[in-house]
Amino acid sequence: MRRVYLDNAASTPMDPEVLEQMLPYFCEYGGNPSSTHAHGRRLRNAIEEARRTVAQCLGAAPGEIYFTSGGTEADNTAICGAVQAYGLQHIVTTRIEHHAVTHPVEHLEAAGKVSVTWLGVDRHGNISLDELREALASHPRSLVSLMHANNELGTLYDIAAIGEICKQYDALFHSDTVQTMGQFAFDLSALHVHFVTASAHKFYGPKGTGFLYIRKGVKIPPLIAGGGQERNMRAGTENPALITGLAFALDKCCRTLEAKNEKLWGLKTHMMRRLQETLPGVTFNGETAPGRSIPTVLSVSPPCNDADCMLLFNLDLVGISVSGGSACNAGAHIGSHVLREIGASDSTLRNAIRFSFGMQNTLEEIDYVISQLQTQVSAMLAEA
Repeated sequence: MRRVYLDNAASTPMDPEVLEQMLPYFCEYGGNPSSTHAHGRRLRNAIEEARRTVAQCLGAAPGEIYFTSGGTEADNTAICGAVQAYGLQHIVTTRIEHHAVTHPVEHLEAAGKVSVTWLGVDRHGNISLDELREALASHPRSLVSLMHANNELGTLYDIAAIGEICKQYDALFHSDTVQTMGQFAFDLSALHVHFVTASAHKFYGPKGTGFLYIRKGVKIPPLIAGGGQERNMRAGTENPALITGLAFALDKCCRTLEAKNEKLWGLKTHMMRRLQETLPGVTFNGETAPGRSIPTVLSVSPPCNDADCMLLFNLDLVGISVSGGSACNAGAHIGSHVLREIGASDSTLRNAIRFSFGMQNTLEEIDYVISQLQTQVSAMLAEA
């Protein structure tokens, strides 16, 4: 049975070229990058070269890049560190952020350390910039945490405009860019953003590594204590293999950005068109147009009845790997918090499918998935 992987928003397959870059650091180059002898210096040089590569891709300075275990640690470090370092008493965010953001915000709120403005979102997952201005007018010098693109809907936020509003009200701005890093051209020197987070396994790199961008002049305490690594920002021996893999993967994505996005948009628009042709009544959740969404994510609501039609399970049986939302919630059995916040129906909460595209996918795979989805939906409707 053929298998088709369309869950790239959860994790992309690692590029074989990335593995080639990493292998020597697993097998040949021993030592600790904090050691001062030749073995340690070799690893230290590799890490600093990786830092320079990441910075160059983003229009940042190498000293603004800190390597972490992934996006979740980076988000927690930025949010908790900003509140502690600057005595911030208010956070502005949304309920449709990734739980790596909403959970630490909720913990800070429950502990009485901050109050929170939860911005509303429309049926596509958009925020109102006027509402953001009102929130900051009432609570200047807040922390604003808004993701660049939603991981379940694909809806894209204008972080340049958000940054300018934050600047007007002297607010610190944190953006989770996990879904856009490696597929969006960043120039962080031109954006009014203080913290940016990313995870390597979302752009064809290895799992277990990511980074936090901290704008020059911003000082926050470390989340993990116990050593002076990452210029005293993250204790623990660095993993040169993962870090060099991250840098190579991001650099390759940035070098091939135009061709990569052209292919991904081709896959997404082809699926949308074919679904509309073959499944009357199908709808899409979130924004879908270029400039308002990202090419990798398409949230689909098939024309189901009110019963749980077990589409994800049935698609898996015919070799198709997709999700109903964030992979981090897959075992929670509570439905997508994102879909709930945009006012999705109970049927959509149970049966929505997130298709997310990667460079390994083909138009033939998309057509196969659509044919199988059509078969499953037709059988379900016939039984109703």
